[in-house]
Amino acid sequence: MTREELVKDEHFVEVGEVRVDSKNRISLGRQGVRVSGYKVYRNPLGQFILDPQVTVPAHEAWLFKNPKAKALVQKGLEEAGKGRLVKADEDYSRHIDD
Repeated sequence: MTREELVKDEHFVEVGEVRVDSKNRISLGRQGVRVSGYKVYRNPLGQFILDPQVTVPAHEAWLFKNPKAKALVQKGLEEAGKGRLVKADEDYSRHIDD
């Protein structure tokens, strides 16, 4: 993996200092990010980058593997955020209990 692929943003901010425990573990505490784990990268100088990872349910993973579908969903979310909504031709409220 190249540096450009790995480092998504060059603007690092120090968020604190941690010490290792007796088993050489560190606790990151709560950083305001919900992650399921981290990919860990180390350079020859011993510096680490922790890349936060999230778990995606298997039934939703297809969307992340389909760039065209993903782009359409993102476009739809952007349009909805701007208030560009279209009334449905049919009243789907009768399906609420289904």
